[in-house]
Amino acid sequence: MIKLYTSPTPNGYKISCLLEMLKMPYEFELVDLSQNEQFSEKFKKISPNSKIPAIEDSDNNIALSESGAIMIYLAEKGGKFLPNEGIERYKVLQWLMFQMAHIGPMMGQANVFYRYFPKKIPEAISRYQNECRRLFEVLDKELSKNQWLAKEFSIADLSIWCWVRTYKWSGVSIEDLNNLERWIKEIKEIPGVREGLDVPIPIEELKKLVHDQERIKSSQKIITK
Repeated sequence: MIKLYTSPTPNGYKISCLLEMLKMPYEFELVDLSQNEQFSEKFKKISPNSKIPAIEDSDNNIALSESGAIMIYLAEKGGKFLPNEGIERYKVLQWLMFQMAHIGPMMGQANVFYRYFPKKIPEAISRYQNECRRLFEVLDKELSKNQWLAKEFSIADLSIWCWVRTYKWSGVSIEDLNNLERWIKEIKEIPGVREGLDVPIPIEELKKLVHDQERIKSSQKIITK
């Protein structure tokens, strides 16, 4: 049995969506990042770098952290979404690394400066948003050649989608990127994806929570003026 330790973030959704798509039995535990639960000694035994997601698999007596490593492990265990060998396997791994090296870090920084940093620094915001847009254009060009990033749908598509689907939150436009827009919509409809987005908190409940927090921030700005 898989136990997933997660939070409602792009990296967390990679694993919950994949588990749902694989129809693999699992249980989950919310790691509350707002309460710094990721730094607990209990969690650090599973994830040495105090990052979600992480899993424990009692079938193989293994604990894993780092979302890319977990995705490879689960895809191989489930026998889907990652070719066993050959060129196509390496194409999938290429695009999986593209997400971890570029999409995740750049969108993460865009979010920090656009949404969370207390002082707005226009140069930093535009730097990361522009780089995200450039990366989106790379994806759009690749998706003009094929429905998916490799020959068939894979963990690479899912990994990147979990980040790119949040482009509005990052303040990045996908205008004129028709292939990317098509791809975003198609993945959303794959069985298991919507279910995965409800772990560990139902997505509609999460949207309301985020909306309420944004409203509180806006009110505080008005009060302090």
